[in-house]
Amino acid sequence: MPLYPTWEDIGLRLLLTLLAGALIGLNRGVRGHAAGLRTTILVGLAASVAMIQANILLPVGGKTAGSFGVMDLMRMPLGILTGVGFIGAGTILRRGDMITGVTTAATLWVTTVIGLCFGGGQLELGCCATGLTVFTLWALVVLDVRIPRDHRAMLCLKVDPGSFSTLRLSELIAPFGCKAALRKQSVCEDSRQVRFCFEISWRQAEVASPPHELIQALNGQYPVMSFELISDNHV
Repeated sequence: MPLYPTWEDIGLRLLLTLLAGALIGLNRGVRGHAAGLRTTILVGLAASVAMIQANILLPVGGKTAGSFGVMDLMRMPLGILTGVGFIGAGTILRRGDMITGVTTAATLWVTTVIGLCFGGGQLELGCCATGLTVFTLWALVVLDVRIPRDHRAMLCLKVDPGSFSTLRLSELIAPFGCKAALRKQSVCEDSRQVRFCFEISWRQAEVASPPHELIQALNGQYPVMSFELISDNHV
């Protein structure tokens, strides 16, 4: 961090912060997240301006060269990161089993750090961090959706208890790589039939299509009342 930043130096820091925030925020914007282009730009600029201000107000008059070794330069960035933590927490929402906004919160966090780098004059570090962040958000999503992960669905059947067995259901869905776990059982008031609710679990990549063949196989054997996919999280 130079002791006497020029206006050209300050302008370059703000410009690089603006470009970094725009590149990162564009990813969130096109995916329909609340913290999009303008939010990431503002977060980055706030961090950058705060560091520039700290740089300008850095007292140098009457100080010896060795005195700067005991100055607490981390107090300002730590306070900024704490404040952004509250903004990031506001982007994370939980609706039942679904959690949204985790990646957006992490994006705001890294944008703040990039702004601190540019505001503090570490231009090369800020550019490297921006490149890695853009690569993670844009390029690695292609790999992320191809990673096999656990999926769940709630299956509800309305059957005659005398002609139904959990073992038979497990044998039916096993060829599709699925497992069943009984979650709820209740007697239907309008008939002698019983309502069974199972949690069906399987593993596949995000880009794979929903288990249409499994649903068709279930419909061919049992009167399926509902088959509802359960989302664990969403970025």
